[in-house]
Amino acid sequence: MIEPMLERVVAACDGASKGNPGPAAWAWVVADDSETPDRWEAGPLGRATNNVAELTALERLLAATDPAVELEVRMDSQYAMKAVTTWLPGWKRNGWKTSAGKPVANQELVVRIDELLAGRSVEFRYVPAHQVDGDRLNDFADRAASQAAIAQEAAGSVLGSPEPPPSPDTPPAKGPRRRPATARKGGASASASSASSRTIKAKFAGRCLCGRPYAAGEPIAKNAQGWGHPECRAAAAG
Repeated sequence: MIEPMLERVVAACDGASKGNPGPAAWAWVVADDSETPDRWEAGPLGRATNNVAELTALERLLAATDPAVELEVRMDSQYAMKAVTTWLPGWKRNGWKTSAGKPVANQELVVRIDELLAGRSVEFRYVPAHQVDGDRLNDFADRAASQAAIAQEAAGSVLGSPEPPPSPDTPPAKGPRRRPATARKGGASASASSASSRTIKAKFAGRCLCGRPYAAGEPIAKNAQGWGHPECRAAAAG
């Protein structure tokens, strides 16, 4: 547990699924006073979806930190963040049903996170993934989750594990940025296909060409290669 004399803890968490669903894992990292990665942990999940991995990462981070200490959580998953900050109150009022009357996906994890959030001060901060000079903590958690998903082995500072290797999804700092030629799954409605200069909400879940998925309802934008995260369009245009 984090020592209670600390006034604030800054951390990040992330999940990875190689195939969505596929070999998956979770990871979290806690920063030191200079916001440098200090303590971290990652663990395998076998075959699971990216959403399960993202929620599990948050659940493990909350369980590993002192509820008496204010916590800042940095995440690149809009699904996981919205699930616990926007949608959760309505789900609880509806008896853990969506507005359409369907059971909440990944309910067990969401309920557990709700229990861990009770009575504590947690600030959620969204940070884009796979960015040159992006958030250092999120990048570390992303790399740790990716490595654990591939190896399907636990890792962490208490185990003496080395820092996880660079992510192949992050473009190099110099030279042309090469993105994986991943086929788009799902995406925007056909009526929006010509709206390349604006951001819309995805009609279906899909996968950005950067390799990361997006959920139905998340903002997406079109670039020269397909639909994906708005920040990826900006990066491709730069």
